[in-house]
Amino acid sequence: MTAISALWGIGLGAAVFALASKLAFDRDRSFYPTVMIVIATYYTLFAVMAGNGRAITIETTVAVLFVLAAAAGHRWNPLIVAAALLAHGVYDFAHHLLFPDHGAPVWWPGFCGAIDVVLAVAAALAARSRKTTN
Repeated sequence: MTAISALWGIGLGAAVFALASKLAFDRDRSFYPTVMIVIATYYTLFAVMAGNGRAITIETTVAVLFVLAAAAGHRWNPLIVAAALLAHGVYDFAHHLLFPDHGAPVWWPGFCGAIDVVLAVAAALAARSRKTTN
C-alpha cells in the first residue's frame, strides 16, 4: 500500500460524498447499500482476471457477506451499511496479509480502503442527519 494511493482514495471518496450530497442521492436509503454492493465485488473481479479459482471462491464468499450486510442495512438500519463500509476498509488494509496472491493491483488496498473509510463516515452522516426515503 502506498500513501499516494490512499490519498487518491480519500480524494475520490470525498468527491463521491460531495456529489451524492449535492445531488441528494444520499437521501435515498438505497444509495449507500448499492455503493457497498459494488465495492464488495471488486476483489472477485480481480480474482477472475487473475484466473485464480481458489481466490474466486474466497473473494465471492467474502463479497456475499458484504452484500448481505448491505441488504440488512437497507432493510433495518442504515448504520449497518456504514459499519459494513468501514469493515470493508479494514478488509482492504489487511487484504495483502490475508491473501497475498489474489490478483489485486498492489495499490488497490490502500486506494479502496481509504475510499471505504470516507464513505463509511458519509453513510453514517447520511443515516444520522438526513431524512431518507424508502
